[in-house]
Amino acid sequence: MFNTRYNKLAPQSNVADSAGAVGGGKFTVDSRLGADSFVLAQWPLCELRRFDDQRYDWFMLVPKVPHCVEFLDLPLTQQQQLAQETQQAAQLLKTHGRGTKLNVGALGNVVSQLHVHLVMRAEGDPAWPGPVWGHSPAQRFSDAEKTAEIKRWQALL
Repeated sequence: MFNTRYNKLAPQSNVADSAGAVGGGKFTVDSRLGADSFVLAQWPLCELRRFDDQRYDWFMLVPKVPHCVEFLDLPLTQQQQLAQETQQAAQLLKTHGRGTKLNVGALGNVVSQLHVHLVMRAEGDPAWPGPVWGHSPAQRFSDAEKTAEIKRWQALL
C-alpha cells in the first residue's frame, strides 16, 4: 500500500474514551478520514466530504453518529436517511462528475468508523480497472484548488 496512514494500528479518533464516549459524546471524524478529505456540506445525517485526490470525483458520507461502525448500528430511520443521502450524493456525481461508472461502497476494513465511498470511475483512469485504494499516492489539491473544488460542488448542491 502506498498510503501508510491507513493501517489498523494507527490511532483512531472514533475510539471511545475510558467513559465510553467518543469525543466527549460528540461526533468526530476518524483522523485518517479527516486527513484525506475535506468537508463539502453538512447534511441532516452525514458530513459530505470530498476525497483529496484530483484524479477522481470521490465523495465520502460520514454519519455524524458517535460509535457508529456498521450500517446496522444505525436505527432504521437513520439507515433510511443514509440511503437518501447516498442517493443524493450519487445523483450529484452521476450528473456532474467526471467518469462513466459510479462505485459505491462501505468497507471499513481499515478505518472502522462507518463511511460510504462514492467514486466516479472512467475506463483508462490511473487505477482502471482495479480499485482506487492503494493504487498510487493521492494527487492532492493545492489550497486554491481545494477552495475552487468546494465552490464547484457547493454551487451544485
